[in-house]
Amino acid sequence: MNTEIKKALPLFLETLGLDEEPMGIFYTDEKPADGFSPKPTDLPTREKELENAINWQAVFNQFSCVIGNIWRARKKKTAAYFDSEQFGCAGGAFFLGFIKPQTEFIIHYVSTGIPERMQGELYCDSPDELRRIFDYIDPRAAPKKFCVVKPLSLFTGEEIPELVAFFTRPESLCGLHQLTMFVTNDPEAVVSPWGAACTNLIAWPLKYLANGENKAVLGGWDPSARKFFKTDELTFTVPYAMFGQMLERFEQSFLATKTWAIVRKKIERSKKAWGEVQNQ
Repeated sequence: MNTEIKKALPLFLETLGLDEEPMGIFYTDEKPADGFSPKPTDLPTREKELENAINWQAVFNQFSCVIGNIWRARKKKTAAYFDSEQFGCAGGAFFLGFIKPQTEFIIHYVSTGIPERMQGELYCDSPDELRRIFDYIDPRAAPKKFCVVKPLSLFTGEEIPELVAFFTRPESLCGLHQLTMFVTNDPEAVVSPWGAACTNLIAWPLKYLANGENKAVLGGWDPSARKFFKTDELTFTVPYAMFGQMLERFEQSFLATKTWAIVRKKIERSKKAWGEVQNQ
């Protein structure tokens, strides 16, 4: 990863009032030496579903949320990694690019369920509409064996993240949001589409990149994954190139003004309110 970016990162984070460094996201054929990942599970594909060859009880018994593994990696400052055997969640396997299309069982589970068999999560009002939405999101197929999410400081040698993800509360988030406009001059540079937490963290940002759109994605709205976030915390994922522009130009922006100094005071009050700094 670019050494200049690593050098600029501490001041950038301090200016935004962020105590946690962002996570870099990339695909690689090299398994991380350390980190968190789900236990191996048989991948529930549509082909296996048509053959009635999926043990759904076993799949759900091994459930391990993508965001939950990233939450553990954040706390221990290490990597979280996933592949077609260690995916943890059938939804996550789809959004991280390990299966396509999604199974009908999961489509019904996320929407209205199956009468007398399974209660649905009710995140969409019909399987038909959810199937259409999944086809539209169309997650990119995993280009390499592992999807790895780890702190930027752990990137070594030739490793380069495709995406950079922040976990932050609204006061610091407003700085990231407005800085995105500053470096792109695009008033619609920040988007927040529907999806699971891992969809907005990984699948949507990669989709915009594949379409040639330079977009930041705001996420963390998924009620099922909120237990793996700090209170009031959201995600903000940007392409690596945009992240480089942010670090290069943030000192020329509103972040160097008295206006931001006022926001910084609110950030410190927020940290005190959540017990993240000692009260003075």
